[in-house]
Amino acid sequence: MPTDNAAAWDRHSAAYQAGAQLPTDVIHYGPDIPTEADLGLLGNLKGKRVLELGCGGAQSSIAMARAGATAIGVDFSSEQLAYARSLCEREKVKVELRLGDVADLSFLRGDSVDLVYSAYAFGYVEDLQRVFRQAHRVLTRGSMLVFSVQHPAYDMIVDDHPLEPLRIRRSYFDHEPITYDWNGVPFTDYRHTIGDLVTGLIRSGYRLDTILEPAPLPSGPRSMFWRETFQYVPRTLIIRAKKEGG
Repeated sequence: MPTDNAAAWDRHSAAYQAGAQLPTDVIHYGPDIPTEADLGLLGNLKGKRVLELGCGGAQSSIAMARAGATAIGVDFSSEQLAYARSLCEREKVKVELRLGDVADLSFLRGDSVDLVYSAYAFGYVEDLQRVFRQAHRVLTRGSMLVFSVQHPAYDMIVDDHPLEPLRIRRSYFDHEPITYDWNGVPFTDYRHTIGDLVTGLIRSGYRLDTILEPAPLPSGPRSMFWRETFQYVPRTLIIRAKKEGG
């Protein structure tokens, strides 16, 4: 049975933030891969109204605000948002923070946002089609939805034991949710293949223009998520899609 991911993040927030140590001066897409400074997917943010779905501690929202954007962050975890508010205050940066479901953007008018961004949040969402439709509604025409998720191919493997050979643990085509423990806290990830994501975006009125499967950075300090398997199996999938239609 799927777990309550919002409650799970409330329990896990402090440990995650202490371990992840995400910077606030750069927009990130995932562990141990290039950042927005290298990929340049978002363009010039100055004067734009941007929305981060699943903002967590708001590190990327802070970076976007520092780049001149009016930043809005939405998250379903009250503890994550409490951390975000404290971090915004400490960094002296203004970000509008909202507690809520990333698939319910009713607090925003249609055609009122210049960019929707999300990093590693959509895996906690069962009905992504609804998220895509809501993002499409609030985006201005021609604006971008840019998001990253755990690469669906990565869910196929077992990499918990670095000294053991890699092995397949599940079929790529298996859509059953994955329930797992993270430091003793149960979470549920919802499976979305590349085909699911692409088809969902097209049906929601987007035109895809970028799909990236970035290789890990060749050197430098590694995150707490690092596994040697990152060098063999893509860990992160990044998609950029443009709103078409009204």
